[in-house]
Amino acid sequence: MPKTGTQRDQAIKLLQKQGIVRLSEFKEAGITAATISRMVEDRDVIRLARGLYQLPDAPLDANHSLAEAAKRVPKGVVCLASALAFHELTDQLPQVVWMAIGTKDWAPKEGSPPIQIVRFTDALLTDDVITVQIEGVPVKIFGVAKTIADCFRHRRTVGQSVALEGLQEALRQRKATPAEIARHAERGGVATVMRPYLEALTANG
Repeated sequence: MPKTGTQRDQAIKLLQKQGIVRLSEFKEAGITAATISRMVEDRDVIRLARGLYQLPDAPLDANHSLAEAAKRVPKGVVCLASALAFHELTDQLPQVVWMAIGTKDWAPKEGSPPIQIVRFTDALLTDDVITVQIEGVPVKIFGVAKTIADCFRHRRTVGQSVALEGLQEALRQRKATPAEIARHAERGGVATVMRPYLEALTANG
C-alpha cells in the first residue's frame, strides 16, 4: 500500500529534487530522524553512509562518489587525482576522493566514500572553481589548468608520474592552454618546477 505520511512525502520530494540528502537537511525541512529510519527499514530510502540518503531507484552517475563526498564535505572542492579523473586526464581510478578544504575547516571522520583531505590556503581554495551537477548534487571541482598545477604542487603525494600524465593529456586534448597552466603554476608557486616540462611538451607545437 502506498505511504501517505506527510513527512514521507516531503522526504521523497526532497530526495527527488536534491539526489542525495543529509540527515541535517531532512531535519531542516521538518522531517524527523525517526521517519527516515522507518523509510530505510521499509526500503523506501537507502542509506549511503552515515547521515547520507538516496532513493533506491536513483540513477547512479559514473562520478557518484564525488556527489557523496560533496555532501559529506560541503566546503570541500574536488582536487588532485579525483579532479584529473573527472576531467578525463588520467587512466587511474582513485581509491579515495581527494578534497581540498581551508586550513581551519572541519575535516570529516572516516566513512564512505573514503576521503583524502588536502588543506589549501583561502586564495588557492577559491581560485578556478567550477560547479557541476552530479545526480542533482552541486559539486565543486577545480578547473583543468588549476588541477594540473596543484598536482605538481602535491607531486610527492599524488606522484610525479600522475602529475606529468595530467599535463600531457591536458595539452594533447586541448583542455587547457600552456599559458593557462603556466599562470596557475605561478600562483601555486611551482612555475620553476613546471617550466621545463611545459617547454618540452610545447616545443614542437
